[in-house]
Amino acid sequence: MRMRFLGPIVMASALAFAALPTLAAPLPFQPSAPELEIDEQPGYVPPKEAEQLPDGFERQYVFFRTTEPPGSIIVHTSERFLYLVQGNNRALRYGIGVGRDGFQWSGLVKVTRKQEWPDWRPPPEMIKRQPYLPRFMAGGPGNPMGARALYLGETVYRIHGTNQPQTIGYAISSGCFRLVNDDVADLYGRVPVGTKVIVKHAAKL
Repeated sequence: MRMRFLGPIVMASALAFAALPTLAAPLPFQPSAPELEIDEQPGYVPPKEAEQLPDGFERQYVFFRTTEPPGSIIVHTSERFLYLVQGNNRALRYGIGVGRDGFQWSGLVKVTRKQEWPDWRPPPEMIKRQPYLPRFMAGGPGNPMGARALYLGETVYRIHGTNQPQTIGYAISSGCFRLVNDDVADLYGRVPVGTKVIVKHAAKL
């Protein structure tokens, strides 16, 4: 007798299951922007295994059309790339981190000074925003300025290194352009003082 009722029960369960809404496939993982601000986190040295650039930001030669002469630096802040012009429609491209909202800028400057393992002296406006910052930090692996710095014109901005490669590709700095230490050392060795630097927000004027 018990077997006679199994058929309707099984059929009812199957109909109920079929009526359930179909679950959408999970969305692919989207990394969120790092919360830490490199200019506000002096002394942090990440573990060695973290020294890996995000995909797509590795240093590489690319096709690049420009009328600027070889040796010029062109920064595209919206793309998060710095280009060192090579001529013949080629450039050496570096992944960079750029200024966050309210700290982005554009213009034409020159490299006025170069420094290996630069010291860090937060400018007064940065100290005003963050009074807890040190007034001076000697150059070294834990310094937010990284392994090299190229000073831009008479501004407070620099192209400098970083010991936090996970920040490359994001807009979180106070206006400087940062590269991983290997990349900034490479760029440092290729450009002299006096190099023309063009900073654009978009790829085209």
